[in-house]
Amino acid sequence: MSSPVIDVDYEQPAAKAGAVCDTRHAWARVPAEPSADQRVALKARIRRLLRERNAVMVSHFYVHPDLQDLAEETGGIVSDSLEMARFGRDHAATTLVVSGVRFMGETSKILSPEKRVLMPDLDANCSLDLGCPVDEFSAFCDQHPDRTVVVYANTSAAVKARADWLVTSSCALDVVGALHAEGRKILWGPDRHLGDYIQRQTGADMVSWNGACIVHDEFKALELELLIKEHPSAKVLVHPESPADVIALADAVGSTSAILNAAQRMDAKEFIVATDTGMLHKLRTLNPGKTFIEAPTAGNGGTCKSCAHCPWMAMNGLVELANALETGAGEIHVDPTLGLRARLPIDRMLAFTAGLKNGQAPGSLIAGIGAA
Repeated sequence: MSSPVIDVDYEQPAAKAGAVCDTRHAWARVPAEPSADQRVALKARIRRLLRERNAVMVSHFYVHPDLQDLAEETGGIVSDSLEMARFGRDHAATTLVVSGVRFMGETSKILSPEKRVLMPDLDANCSLDLGCPVDEFSAFCDQHPDRTVVVYANTSAAVKARADWLVTSSCALDVVGALHAEGRKILWGPDRHLGDYIQRQTGADMVSWNGACIVHDEFKALELELLIKEHPSAKVLVHPESPADVIALADAVGSTSAILNAAQRMDAKEFIVATDTGMLHKLRTLNPGKTFIEAPTAGNGGTCKSCAHCPWMAMNGLVELANALETGAGEIHVDPTLGLRARLPIDRMLAFTAGLKNGQAPGSLIAGIGAA
């Protein structure tokens, strides 16, 4: 059975000369949901293939619950993009199966060039990645040669190779704050909402690429305020890729891992969650006595705008995963020379975050690593 194709329709960020690329013609395939019997058979097949291929699964919080559960049941991990790549790098498996979107597979390959990296569907992409092509982004960087280039993980290997630093939503504030303390001016890309949030929090001198996530960009403060009135005791958890007026309503703002931690730490029984609805599976699994409510987005129809779920994350399915393991389809390749250059900003981030965990001062980590 062929998978339906959906057009990804969303409001393109307002054009800003030299700092935006049109991704309105993006598309995604949604796999057909297997029957209960098919699911059992597919999971058994995948478990067998993982053993035979000396492979481990790493799944993002936003993919189908079946792929999240299967990763953990077989010794893999469910996490954010950074921890997925770090786990794969440190695991003894020779094959990594990455359930997520393409930049996650590329990051895993960059950190583990000697390993085979497979994905259920290589066409599973990201609006932030698609909206930040390397030629246009490099030209934007060239207009600001005095700035340290900091890019978000949701970018291609080529864009990472153009950067001085890579960050995820869990460490972006710390890295940019440390760079700001050292007197660095920042060129940020590609998510404008996350960039604005970081600038407000750190006071850094920043110029930003004008990209947006098609999921988080659609959360609406007006509808969220109405929902809060219906659930006055609920705490609001918001990912910083969301618009500023949505972030302003949050009780906790942070990455997927931070949202998980906040839900477990807070004593509230109800939470409104403004991030991809794939996150709700893990939230509900870890907090069985609590209620999690989807934050409202724009639209009420049958398009992507009516629900907070990435259409590319939805392309990850059991059938596609089994076929990738069976045939080797969906293998990620990164040019070795490009991969070496792209690894530099990633390694800087990893060293920085490891140093923070060990109690080192952020400024010393910046000085010790330097800029590209």
